[in-house]
Amino acid sequence: MSSDKIKSLPEALATIAAWKAAGEKVVFTNGCFDILHVGHVDYLEKARATGDRLVVGLNTDASVRRLKGQTRPVVPESGRSRVMAALGFVDLVVLFDEDTPKSLIEAVKPDILIKGDDYSVENIVGADFVISSGGKVQTIPLVKGFSTSTIIEKIKGS
Repeated sequence: MSSDKIKSLPEALATIAAWKAAGEKVVFTNGCFDILHVGHVDYLEKARATGDRLVVGLNTDASVRRLKGQTRPVVPESGRSRVMAALGFVDLVVLFDEDTPKSLIEAVKPDILIKGDDYSVENIVGADFVISSGGKVQTIPLVKGFSTSTIIEKIKGS
């Protein structure tokens, strides 16, 4: 079941260790992923294509509220994590409650850290750690015209 892909940090680290022991490249990305849309799907597919396994760090509801405001997330973490885990190109989902995924990135030690091209490598949380650990940091072009905030505003306007 796809829900088996949603792991606690200790469970995730054991799974990741097995992947790495088998020589697989672990890719990490993170986000709120509230109201999953084509921009998210395109981004995650491209992220997965850079390695063998894709780990998604998903902000908890409390973390999303601190970052996006009290009206977010629209979809609670239980639903967001379940939808994320249902995507065939996502191998593992780990929730994190901090405002940034820094400690999660340091625990996972990904081979490749991915963010959208709305970030520069210098501004990506965890980039220094990944690079100093021998990994790579990449940005992926985002699909123009798609963002959760824009979708929410469009819904409110109707």
